[in-house]
Amino acid sequence: MEEEHGGEEGLIDDAKNDRGKITKASVKDRLKGAKDDVEATDEREVLQNYLKLAEQEAEANKKIKQAQAALEKRVLAKYQSLTEAEIKTLVVEDKWMATFERNVKTEMERISQRLTGRIKELAERYATPMPALTTEVEALETRVQAHLNKMGFVWK
Repeated sequence: MEEEHGGEEGLIDDAKNDRGKITKASVKDRLKGAKDDVEATDEREVLQNYLKLAEQEAEANKKIKQAQAALEKRVLAKYQSLTEAEIKTLVVEDKWMATFERNVKTEMERISQRLTGRIKELAERYATPMPALTTEVEALETRVQAHLNKMGFVWK
C-alpha cells in the first residue's frame, strides 16, 4: 500500500513525516488534517485502510515474537533433557557429518570439472592424428623450399 499510494502525488504522500517515512502517528495527523476536507474522501479511506493494515502488521509481529519466545523456551527445555548419546548424534552425525559430506561432494565436483576441462584441452590438442600432421609438415616444407629456391637459397 505504501508503494502504491506513497509515491509523488499519491494518496498518502502527504502523510509522510519529516524523514520521508510513513508512520502511524503521521497517518493519524494527516487524517485529522483531512477530516474536514470534502475532496479528500479517497485519501481518508486509504489512510484508514493503511492504519488497519499497520495494526494488523503490529499484531502479527507481536505474535511472531511470542512464538519465537515460546520456541526458545521449548528448545532450552529440550537441551536440558538431552542425553550424552543424543548430543553426540546431533553434533557428530547431524552437524559434522553433514558438513563433511557436503564439503566432499563440493570437492569431488570441483575435481570432476577440472578433469573434464583437462580432457577437453587434450582432445583439442591431439584432435589431428600424427600422420596428418606429418603430411601437412611435408607439404609446407616443400612450399618453403620452393620459395627459398626462387630467392636463390639452397635448402638441404
